[in-house]
Amino acid sequence: MKELLEYKLFEIAGFSLSVYSLILIVLIFLGARSLVYIFKRFLKKRADRLGMDLGRQESFSLLFQYVIWLAAIVLILGAVGIKLTFLLLGSSALLIGLGLGLQTIFSDIVSGIFLLFEGTIEIGDVVEVNGMVGIIEEIGLRTSKFRNRDDKIMIIPNHHFINEKVINWTHNERHARFAIQIGVSYHSDMEIVRKLLIECAMNDKDVITDKTELLPDVRMTGFGDNAVNFELLFYSENLFRIETTKSNLRFAIWHALKKHEVEIPFPQMELHLRNVPQSNPSEQINRTNPTVN
Repeated sequence: MKELLEYKLFEIAGFSLSVYSLILIVLIFLGARSLVYIFKRFLKKRADRLGMDLGRQESFSLLFQYVIWLAAIVLILGAVGIKLTFLLLGSSALLIGLGLGLQTIFSDIVSGIFLLFEGTIEIGDVVEVNGMVGIIEEIGLRTSKFRNRDDKIMIIPNHHFINEKVINWTHNERHARFAIQIGVSYHSDMEIVRKLLIECAMNDKDVITDKTELLPDVRMTGFGDNAVNFELLFYSENLFRIETTKSNLRFAIWHALKKHEVEIPFPQMELHLRNVPQSNPSEQINRTNPTVN
């Protein structure tokens, strides 16, 4: 039995792989997979009890996987006789060159670890990056998957979430406040306008209407050149598709104002001509019928 375990399958440059090493590699691999599976089951049970959201669960799960598989790789290298210290010392010059050339990649990896630890951005969050709004689909060790409102997946390096300004719409709450601007004629009944705007918001399925502190509100924002300006404020949980909600509200507002004969003015310009000199009729005739000498 001992001879069978010590039997060398192959040997290359002083490194050999025996039956025992192969069995050990398989056991390490299966052990790592089992630990990851057990941790996921344990985390899911604990998360259900503690009320942990799905994004935080995925972050902890990914972080645990990275640690386990990194440890498994180190153990596998040791099982085949490759010492990590020897590998690092033997390739120090190469690593220095790679480090200088791959600074951005290392920055992305470190940023990914920070994202997983801090939890400031999690899977399922609606975030705004460089003016673009989307949902975080996946947080990887180097890059993250970001789905925009056109349902296009963007691969974003993690350092963008650390070094640049990022607005997380769902970090504290799953809802946010939005606004729609509207202008009406100075001849309109302003109280009726206010009532109609509130009714339009209350009748929309995506607007929160069951919480007193989140009910829709209307503000008069100013007196413009052609209209009195209003702002309809409302809360919604439909953050990712909020532009559709805004469009539905604008349609409802248009029909409501038209039904109650409330005018929505548009910019107009009137031109008044004063003291315009009149031309001499004889001069007009000379211009139309010139004489040739």
